[in-house]
Amino acid sequence: MAEASTHHGPGGSSRYVPIAEHGLIGDLRTVALVGTCGTIDWYCCPRFDAPSVFAAILDADRGGSFELAAIAPAKTKQFYFPDTNVLITRFFTEDGVGEIQDFMPVSEAHDACEVDRHRLIRRVMCVRGSIPFRTRVAPRFDYGARPHTTRMADGVALFESDVLSLALTSTVPLECDGLDARADFKLSQGESAVFALDRVGDTVAPRGCPHAEAEREFTATVAFWRRWLSASRYRGRWREMVHRSALTLKLLTYAPTGAIVAAPTTSLPERIGGTRNWDYRYLWVRDAAFAVYALLRLGFTQEAEAFMTFLTRRIDLRPDGPTGPLQIMYGIDGRTDLPERELPHLEGHQGSAPVRVGNAAATQLQLDIYGALIDSIYLYDKWGKPISSDHWDAVCTLVDWVCGHWNQPDEGVWETRGGRKNFLYSRLMCWVAIERAIRIANHRGLPADLPRWRQCRDAIYRQIMHRGWSTTRRAFVQYEGCEVLDAAVLMMPLAKFVSPTDPKWLSTLEALSEDLVSDSLVYRYDPQASPDGVEGEEGTFSICSFWYVEALTRAGRLEEARLAFEKMLTYANHLGLYAEEIGHTGEQQGNFPQAFTHLALISAAFNLDRTLG
Repeated sequence: MAEASTHHGPGGSSRYVPIAEHGLIGDLRTVALVGTCGTIDWYCCPRFDAPSVFAAILDADRGGSFELAAIAPAKTKQFYFPDTNVLITRFFTEDGVGEIQDFMPVSEAHDACEVDRHRLIRRVMCVRGSIPFRTRVAPRFDYGARPHTTRMADGVALFESDVLSLALTSTVPLECDGLDARADFKLSQGESAVFALDRVGDTVAPRGCPHAEAEREFTATVAFWRRWLSASRYRGRWREMVHRSALTLKLLTYAPTGAIVAAPTTSLPERIGGTRNWDYRYLWVRDAAFAVYALLRLGFTQEAEAFMTFLTRRIDLRPDGPTGPLQIMYGIDGRTDLPERELPHLEGHQGSAPVRVGNAAATQLQLDIYGALIDSIYLYDKWGKPISSDHWDAVCTLVDWVCGHWNQPDEGVWETRGGRKNFLYSRLMCWVAIERAIRIANHRGLPADLPRWRQCRDAIYRQIMHRGWSTTRRAFVQYEGCEVLDAAVLMMPLAKFVSPTDPKWLSTLEALSEDLVSDSLVYRYDPQASPDGVEGEEGTFSICSFWYVEALTRAGRLEEARLAFEKMLTYANHLGLYAEEIGHTGEQQGNFPQAFTHLALISAAFNLDRTLG
């Protein structure tokens, strides 16, 4: 992956590092975003959905950050240590070259204290000449709303609040500066300095990280990621991008439960200055199920098994709630209550308010999640392990519920807040849910109410073909009775609902290309033509762009598909990471990085590569 090249100096012109100018590190429980300038400006401790410690990406003044950079003006480049999630940020100054190695050890120890430490290590090295560095560590607990004290004890900087305490150790002298800790130091060629930030408390005491330990942790972390990635079976044309996407999906996995978050951030705007700012630090059934599909394609079956176990424990075998046996999303610990609130004291990324935590969409009815989930179960049964009896009982509960509820309006895949409609995509995925369950039952000889299932499956098919088709637009439309197009229907051939060369589908593909595609980038829909209950505009939706590549591939338009895919790769950031959307001038928009986008990249690359031969 090409390296980013940017210029930074003290007191730069912008208060915010753009969304795309970040790398991601993590320990399978939480993550940190590291800007190309060397600043950590997003970090939640001790897990993805905990209140932030560093949130300068949402408020440059009140959010808090961990600054670490050369004091002199420098050109910077950032890359991942090959085949790992260890991030390297390099500084090129007039007097020398230095680098920061950022990583979070993935604790496989049985010692709970070490697991709870959530250690974040920053190793600074001078590789040529000599460079002066400066660090300022300024935590702001609970999204910058909770007070804390800072004190030095035996050379350790202790940041203490009533809910969380952190300890900063260093191989160079630290000093308190009000609520912050800082250090100025100079390194010559071959010298290094180590900073370690730990969560501490009753059972976890502060502990230094001398050079030898930092080296051991670096080696162990590199080995962990390379060992995990070695299970990949992908050997195709786009190996580097596919493997970076896989490593990113793994980083978004919460190891204690197997939950996969949609993104590790909240409220990064879908448009600068806009209000479409949402909290994505939860497990969406749809996103996680698609992620399981992508990981299974590459050979990672353990992640699929962990996710299946997570969901099975949450399926209500006697569903009587308004959304059926499942919610559309859960907390990473499985909790169902995710109340949404705004944080008015934070200004939002580049002034894009409001900042929200929690997500009110958790109570929505989205019928498509059942198709996404059961399709992933079908693939796990096919490529992973044969389905267990408990899993099959859960599947039957889901399918029986879908058979009784598929023909009702819902909020749809895009979580609209403008009222329920009879969305075609929701019908399509209900069809998928039933059809895949029938396949499993037939293949394994499992008990099921097959006559009812087949009747419902066929009724959905006929309704989509009759009511979801517009003779005026010569295309399948967003919902029954409208003339609006929606990129979600790109899933129709991908889900094997319709032949990719069916005349109706080819006509739909043409209509989508004319209305929603711009230089390979695909808009979800036109919010002016189909109001979604939320103000403002948005960019193109990257998962839809990769779905478009797959649809072209399956239609036999391989040259167009390959060009569209290669163009999409140019919109990745310098590390191969994608946010949710792409703006008008190619900038990353929305929460970052986005699981949805990376799983769609894997699927598109896999299928295009296989078709090209």
